[in-house]
Amino acid sequence: MKFSIAIVLATAATTAAFSPSFAAPKTFALRSTEESTVIDNVVGAEEVVAPVEPPKLVLPMKSQALPFMDRPLALDGSMAGDVGFDPLGLAGDSATLLKMREAEIKHARLAMLAAAGWPISELMDKSLAKVFGMQPLVDGADRVPSLLNGGLGKVSPVYWGVIIGLAAAIDLYGMSRKSSDGYTPGDLGFDPLGLYPFSPEDRKEMQLKEIKNGRLAMLAIFGFAVQEATSKVGVIDETPFFFKPITQTLGPYMDHLTNSGYINPN
Repeated sequence: MKFSIAIVLATAATTAAFSPSFAAPKTFALRSTEESTVIDNVVGAEEVVAPVEPPKLVLPMKSQALPFMDRPLALDGSMAGDVGFDPLGLAGDSATLLKMREAEIKHARLAMLAAAGWPISELMDKSLAKVFGMQPLVDGADRVPSLLNGGLGKVSPVYWGVIIGLAAAIDLYGMSRKSSDGYTPGDLGFDPLGLYPFSPEDRKEMQLKEIKNGRLAMLAIFGFAVQEATSKVGVIDETPFFFKPITQTLGPYMDHLTNSGYINPN
């Protein structure tokens, strides 16, 4: 009898193994949240997450640069270096803003080149002129030719022709790039060393560094011109510790201290 019961149970178990299984359906659950809606209703089905739109960026009402003024509507923070600074309301719409950013980038890059070239020319002009048997362009006070310093008439017309032609060629090439997809102001597609990042976040970070350095360079060039026009002394002589060896810079001061009796050479 026991053996018969065992056979019946074994047969039932074997049959059950090949028969379709019926599980109790899951309880219908519908949960609504701000992020997603999860629906579990089908047996064995995975969770279905409905696509959610990204939250809209809440822009500040006041300017970050000038907290006592309202934020200009065109400055929505999407551009690198945008701190809501437009007290005169010059960028009234997005199209005008893009044109002004294009002009800012051009002036910033030119100023960065000039900020380096200005003191270098004051340091090396006389030596190079001597090598090539030419007259130096800097004056007796080591000041480079400029609108405020004068001396622009000593520059060769050939130089001006080359510079204007090169600037025009670069500008025309930049205008042709504006029709390309994903164009941003100042994008000339020039990256021979492959330094431009691939991710949008890293690209915006590099754009921020460029515009910050460019703005600083524009202030520096303005400072160079005003300083030399008022002090009548070249930048390299006005602040020699930035441009000359420390031994050469400290030499006159050490001689002055020695001659004044503050330092005993013995």
